[in-house]
Amino acid sequence: MEPKELILKESLDLFLNHGFKSVTMDDIASRMGMSKKTLYTHYKNKSELVAATSMHMCNFICDGVNNIALDENRTPIEELYEVKSYVMRELRGDNSSSIYQLQKYYPEIHQIISKRMYDFMDNCIYRNVERGIELGLYRDNIDKTFVARMYFIGIQGIKNISIFPIDRFPQDQLYDQYLEYHLRGIVTPAGRNILNELTQSNHH
Repeated sequence: MEPKELILKESLDLFLNHGFKSVTMDDIASRMGMSKKTLYTHYKNKSELVAATSMHMCNFICDGVNNIALDENRTPIEELYEVKSYVMRELRGDNSSSIYQLQKYYPEIHQIISKRMYDFMDNCIYRNVERGIELGLYRDNIDKTFVARMYFIGIQGIKNISIFPIDRFPQDQLYDQYLEYHLRGIVTPAGRNILNELTQSNHH
């Protein structure tokens, strides 16, 4: 692996575990076993490194979600739960403080990432809704664009820790509750059966 790629990988790991603000260039240099001077030959400042790692994380997650969506052995309902598990795993589950720090201390970078995620998710959920209607699992009288955008707004909304403090709303449960809330509004009776099975297994 190229030094630049290795720095990207190790920095992202530190940022996700400790937060984008908390981790310093000194921390990264010491983790890499290199001088700060060498680190600066690859990334000229911390903002550049934060932007590169954020975009890397964003692309990685989009690729993973795409792979899940391409597997037609899952129903669209199962697909959404699988996507949720995947994203939680990659973003270190309950540790949403890293994303919160990105939003607070690097708002321009956060905005670029959010826009990229929005465009990607909008398309992804639209396809999910389309397939759900074709398979008779989602109602055929829903507005696909509206549903896809409401899904995105909801996902953004539950990440707001001033509304959903982590001590009262553990992330994993919160995502499950949100998915069930989203799906109950659009499923047909056949879809509801699949959803009931999934939510019962999640409760156990």
